[in-house]
Amino acid sequence: MDFPAAITESLREARRRTISLVDDLNDKQMMGPRLEIVNPLLWEIGHVAWFQEYWILRHLNRQPSILEKGDALYDSAKVAHETRWNIPLLSRMSVQSYMQEVLERVIDLYGAAKEYDDDAAYFLSLALLHEDMHDEAFTYTRQTLGYPQPSFDGAVRQSTERFDAEKLGDALIPGGRFLRGSMSNHHFVFDNEMDAHEVEIEPFAISRTAVTNSEFAAFVDEGGYQRKEFWSDAGCRWRESSDARHPVYWQRQGNQWLRRNFDELVALEDHLPVLHVNWYEADAFCRWAKRRLPTEAEWEMAASAEPNTAGGISQRKRRFPWGDDPPTPERANLDWRTMGCTDVRALREGDSAFGCRQMIGNVWEWTASDFNPYPGFVPGAYKEYSAPWFGDHKVLRGGCWTTRSRLIHNAYRNFYKPDRGDVWAGFRTCALQEVA
Repeated sequence: MDFPAAITESLREARRRTISLVDDLNDKQMMGPRLEIVNPLLWEIGHVAWFQEYWILRHLNRQPSILEKGDALYDSAKVAHETRWNIPLLSRMSVQSYMQEVLERVIDLYGAAKEYDDDAAYFLSLALLHEDMHDEAFTYTRQTLGYPQPSFDGAVRQSTERFDAEKLGDALIPGGRFLRGSMSNHHFVFDNEMDAHEVEIEPFAISRTAVTNSEFAAFVDEGGYQRKEFWSDAGCRWRESSDARHPVYWQRQGNQWLRRNFDELVALEDHLPVLHVNWYEADAFCRWAKRRLPTEAEWEMAASAEPNTAGGISQRKRRFPWGDDPPTPERANLDWRTMGCTDVRALREGDSAFGCRQMIGNVWEWTASDFNPYPGFVPGAYKEYSAPWFGDHKVLRGGCWTTRSRLIHNAYRNFYKPDRGDVWAGFRTCALQEVA
């Protein structure tokens, strides 16, 4: 991001996006049902504004709190999830006034600045990217609750481009020494990406595309959900407790699979990536297909590395699969631009050096790896971001169609519990056999 010129307009744009994601919903929808996997949207938009106020106005600029009891309402580290439907939240009109006041105070402080010190750059980025992540959460909350698809200016129709019928197959990655993680040479880096450190990776083969709906449907149609041999012990417990027989939003109608897209049923699209599958489902598919999930180190190598003339890996590491230039619509499906996933064979201009497609955007990708700290981990100022979740979450990589292009890059680590199928997650696979 170009500091400081872009940051204040980005803050304004993020707030417009936040409001647009809830503006069409009625008061009942803004609260929604009490579910473990979503927040009441009326609480969540207040939390977004509180977070911005807390870190920029109060922490960085030592200003007094705008809300007398704001911390007791909107501090996610202190307000238990199950209580967020019961506490005396601000009214819709009041919370939107609060959101606007916080933003205006931040713009008054930084809108005319010619340059920022490191602290200002860090906390402005933290607040902006935090709002971006919640905007993505607002979108999957609308999907979870069956609300209508949001509507934005600038969205385009899905491409009608035709593609060759043959599969793109696997990319062979030679392995070797690889620098995993992010360097601290940017205005902002999330703590769980640091410090960059060398890892040794064996040669492997990874699919050039994400697993498609048609590929996953073959697993379902062959009784994959009923065959215990494909499921881990934890996966069996999840499958039995949930009585899952197919992905959460799929429905069978005669000989055809349908999927629920927000509040509509659509025919299952063969060449879109399978979406809304949890880690257990991805793992079971891999066992059925005699494949496996990539580790997060393998995923990052396939996205970031370049081959050298000796057939190994060069010392250069790309920030994005295609290079170091920022995402464009020709390279990655991000920013709600197409209002959904696109064909896994599309966007070849975004290929990695090894020909892996759509490793940024379209659909988050589960990896085999547990979410754990990198060596030498030091929590950032926002200590609740990573450390509380180490050990029982799985890592996802790459972003999805609702992810902001200013947030995502090859080293970015997302993380969810393995039973979460509500998020915009799919996966790609690796061959089991070692690569010579």
